[in-house]
Amino acid sequence: MKILAVDLGHARTGLAICDEGEILASPLMVLPSYNWDKLLIQVAEQVEKTGAGAVVVGLPKNMDGTEGESAQNARDFAQKLSKQISVPVHLQDERCTTMVAHTYLIDTNVRGKKRKAVVDAVAATIILQDYLSAHS
Repeated sequence: MKILAVDLGHARTGLAICDEGEILASPLMVLPSYNWDKLLIQVAEQVEKTGAGAVVVGLPKNMDGTEGESAQNARDFAQKLSKQISVPVHLQDERCTTMVAHTYLIDTNVRGKKRKAVVDAVAATIILQDYLSAHS
């Protein structure tokens, strides 16, 4: 089944999707995050458009495993999203995914504004790939 991943951010939110076989995650898009009501609608539309059978929202835990404000925001977003869509919404620990995404983009020579534009979708891809690996 296709699964949609969400890397919720303050300014931008990255989305990724996997194939039907749940093997490979790929970046999908980046959406502005300033208006949560609009963002929830846009994510719900992508669930419908892609035919996703589940959604994974990144849960940004602190390095020691505790949860702060960002984690609570992710939990709140996931709960609100689950009320708008008919597929299950799961949370996935996303510690270090944005840092790994930046490193990957630097290593592949993606610089400046282009990196800023795609890093959140790459982070969502890492979140989804981690989820797939943990559930295979």
